Amino acid sequence: MKKNKRILFLTASLLFSFFITTGFAAQDSIPGVKKIKDVLIYHDTAFYSSFPSVVKKPDGELLVAFRRAPNRMIFGESGNNHVDHNSYLVSVRSTDGENWTKNPELIYAHTLGGSQDPCMLQLKDGTLLCTSYGWQQVRESGVPNLRKPYFEAGGGYIFLGGYLVRSFDGGRSWQGPYYPPHIKPEIHYNAYGQKVPAYNRGALYEAKDGRILWIVAAFDSAKKSSNHLLTSKDKGLTWEYTGEVAKDTKVLFNEASVYETPKGDIIGFLRTANFDDQAVIARSKDGGKTFKWESMGFQGHPLNALRLPDNRVLLTYGYRHQPFGIRARILNAECTDFKTAPEMVLRTDGGNGDIGYTWPVQLDNSRVLVVYYFNKENGIRHIAGTIIEIK
Repeated sequence: MKKNKRILFLTASLLFSFFITTGFAAQDSIPGVKKIKDVLIYHDTAFYSSFPSVVKKPDGELLVAFRRAPNRMIFGESGNNHVDHNSYLVSVRSTDGENWTKNPELIYAHTLGGSQDPCMLQLKDGTLLCTSYGWQQVRESGVPNLRKPYFEAGGGYIFLGGYLVRSFDGGRSWQGPYYPPHIKPEIHYNAYGQKVPAYNRGALYEAKDGRILWIVAAFDSAKKSSNHLLTSKDKGLTWEYTGEVAKDTKVLFNEASVYETPKGDIIGFLRTANFDDQAVIARSKDGGKTFKWESMGFQGHPLNALRLPDNRVLLTYGYRHQPFGIRARILNAECTDFKTAPEMVLRTDGGNGDIGYTWPVQLDNSRVLVVYYFNKENGIRHIAGTIIEIK
């Protein structure tokens, strides 16, 4: 059980009492924000679907990417988990955010293992990047021969580390994989005996100076993880280590989204463990060389940020405590009011804590679609969304 919890935290879904008050009670709405409706994006009882991301292309079409794996229960197995050698990256499309294509298109199938958490970023020139990471199942006879230390997710699943693919035609075809560098804090080797390439789940960001920002994770010991900033000047082909984002002797940092404010501060919204499930913000005022982190004063993870037309920031996240669901806050342009910004409850009908991984996208000047994965009554996981209006 302890090993399984550690696996889920790394790959996508730690099940870690209630809402930590910030002076505002959680509410169904906040001034100027109205929930319009929930939408079903992809549901198939033959598949466990999870961990989506979304972009709006220049032609207005929406593209949602997610990880799809077989529903192991149809084979008589006892349940599903977040590690599967038949997990692939796929996508569906929509022109209005409500009606979606039925048959997913393949983004990438790892040639040797399963893939996780496709995280898309659309660059200003229309190029699409999609980061992911993988696992390879090694038979019992081979595990003792692997180069140590390695990260095993039980059942012989060995962590492979990160990669990314790129598209120049709106996600119709993808090039790659391209592998980011190993970063020094990471101690593990992959199933090939190579140092694990950089990895993480969360939103990347194209900064004003043209750099692509990516907060990655690292296990700097067998039980401690930290966050670090990588930057790319060539659209994700090569990456440079920029600096440490968050590290602590007790608190673990992992899944993270990165954002740049209008004044140029680089912000990390970080998921934690060993910290009462609190959300953390990390801020850099020197281009990402140094960061200072602090608790945001509430629970929720992972987090994702969207700049609204008036430069305010919509922050969305899953809520993995009863009542299970999806929540949001609207921060000021520089993201300094996170401890006082009221919380809006978008959904409370989740079947358990295996939900969330939100990703917001602007539909038009006033409407936003928040995409996430969900389950009701512990049923099959599926991709859903909520449309909200923000004035």
